Amino acid sequence: MKLKILNALLIVTSLFGYLEWPNNSAFLWQAELDLIAKLFSDPVSVLHPFTLLPMLGQIALLVTLFQTTPSRALTIAGIVCLGLLLFFIFAIGLLSVNIRVTLSTLPFVVVAILTIWVMFRKPSGRNGGTSDDGSRYSS
Repeated sequence: MKLKILNALLIVTSLFGYLEWPNNSAFLWQAELDLIAKLFSDPVSVLHPFTLLPMLGQIALLVTLFQTTPSRALTIAGIVCLGLLLFFIFAIGLLSVNIRVTLSTLPFVVVAILTIWVMFRKPSGRNGGTSDDGSRYSS
C-alpha cells in the first residue's frame, strides 16, 4: 500500500514542475495538456524524447496503481522516464539560479528518492517475517 501511495505522489508531483523561458512560463500539467491536444491534431510535432518519455513514465506509474502488488520494474521505469525531464529541469533551475524552477521539481526529487529507498530497504524483521504490506518475504 505504501508503494501505491508513493507512486501516486510521483505522478502528482511530476505535474507541478515549472518551466520558464523568455516571455513564457508553464507548469508541466499545462504543457502536457497542450501536448495531448497536439497529439490528435499534429502527432509529428509531439514526437520528441522529452515529451514522450515522461508521458510513458506517468503511464507506467499509473498502471502500478491498479496492480495488487505494484511492480518494481514499472515503478523504476516510471521514475527514470519522468526523472529524465524533471531532474533536467531541476539542474537547469540550479544552474540558472531560478528558485521557482528548482523548488517546483524538489517534491518529485524527494518522493523519487523516498520511493527508491522504500523499494530497496531490507526488512527489519519486526513484523514477524512479513513486509509492511503483509506479504511474506524470504530471508
